[in-house]
Amino acid sequence: MIASSCRSLFNFRVGRVLKFTCTSLKPLNHHLPLPGHCDYRVLSYSVNMDGRKHKRSGVHHNNKKLNPVWRPVSKLSTQVSSNEECSALEVTDKLACSSTKISSAQDDIEMASAVPEATKFTTCSSASQDNEEDKGSEGETVLLTEKHSISVEVGASLHRFIRGKGGSTQKMIEDETGVKIKIPLSKKEDSIIIEGLSSESVSRASEKIQAIIDEAVKSPSLDYSHFISLPLAIHPELVDKLVNFQNSILGITDSSQGENLDSGSNEDEDQKLKKGSDVAVELKAEPSKSPTLSDLGIEKSIFIKPKTFHLTVLMLKLWNKDRVHAATEVLQSISSEVMEALDNRPLSIRLKGLNCMRGSFAKAGVLYAPVEEIGNEGRLLRACQVIIDAFVKAGLVLEKDANQKLKLHATVMNASHRKRRNQKRNFSTFDARGIYKQYGSEDWGECLIREAHLSQRFVFDDKGYYHCCASLPFPEICK
Repeated sequence: MIASSCRSLFNFRVGRVLKFTCTSLKPLNHHLPLPGHCDYRVLSYSVNMDGRKHKRSGVHHNNKKLNPVWRPVSKLSTQVSSNEECSALEVTDKLACSSTKISSAQDDIEMASAVPEATKFTTCSSASQDNEEDKGSEGETVLLTEKHSISVEVGASLHRFIRGKGGSTQKMIEDETGVKIKIPLSKKEDSIIIEGLSSESVSRASEKIQAIIDEAVKSPSLDYSHFISLPLAIHPELVDKLVNFQNSILGITDSSQGENLDSGSNEDEDQKLKKGSDVAVELKAEPSKSPTLSDLGIEKSIFIKPKTFHLTVLMLKLWNKDRVHAATEVLQSISSEVMEALDNRPLSIRLKGLNCMRGSFAKAGVLYAPVEEIGNEGRLLRACQVIIDAFVKAGLVLEKDANQKLKLHATVMNASHRKRRNQKRNFSTFDARGIYKQYGSEDWGECLIREAHLSQRFVFDDKGYYHCCASLPFPEICK
């Protein structure tokens, strides 16, 4: 009797207690709320395990009624906060396995079996991503370890030679050596970067680039960047005479136009000269006709800018900052030698007449005023030779320039300065016979040589003279 009562009470409590929820996880694919997380929907089933008959609608106890209920559960919610929760989950898992045996719905079994597959896929995918990141980071470390790079001080003026036409030269070096050459677009940056996977490839690329530089420096394609000058434009009387000389040839009567020879555009004036303007100086090539300035190859652009009037001692190609710095140090280091060559006394010169550098006056390339040293002691030539020898010794002078004999001259006209825009004919010379007839014996005056400059071409200071990188003063007072 007691045993029967206990058994009934046990069945009643089991029937009340062993109602559990069997969950089956289904991943959501329509959205990912947080990176690295996945949401799941949970299908909940209520199952009675007491074995009692139910009188609802005559449903037999072997055919269990399943009421699916969907509710969102975060993947992160699988963590438990206490041992009791862990135990409850273990009991639930075991009962869930039993319920799948009891349930006869094939869909439910398929849905339950899909849970480990989905979980496995997510885990593998995450692990795969982690492995990809690890491999990527390891690969990046290897690349950084194996990459070799050097910076080569080339000079902005030489970048075009390394790049080549359409980048052909650069591509050829990269293909042959397996490196990457980075050439800056800015003209203010001198260095290029060579990157490669080995020091040998970088070294071979550097050697090829150096060979290109050596060839370019010797070629006429690379213009002279600097020169040693003895400024004459610091003497206003010389500048005025040069302005009057140019005005008389060009037929300019307004002195203000002559003063703008070195600053304004030449296009408007050139157009006037093409039409055959009247000139103050008679320029006749043949007695039978009076040619225009355009016919003689004379235009405003070939005249030296008065504010840049100077004597040239030595032409230099300084294609990077290192060479400019070296040239500056050389000039400043020979001050005592130059002073000794000048006997520590002031030096004055006289400019008189006109002469042609090469060819004849009928086909002149450069017209200049010859230089005479006052006293004819040769001190000026000796001082200039000290300067030349120092630069040659420093390796800053091209071989062909080092072997040339010094000929001091004050250029007044140069055909190479001609502007070729809107020109139907390209004149490499001009007819200077009429100019020589008028100014062949011109006395330009005397002036004191005060200093020597390391001048930069195509760059000018606020007074209009060439930018001075370094200077060497000459004596102005007798000691």
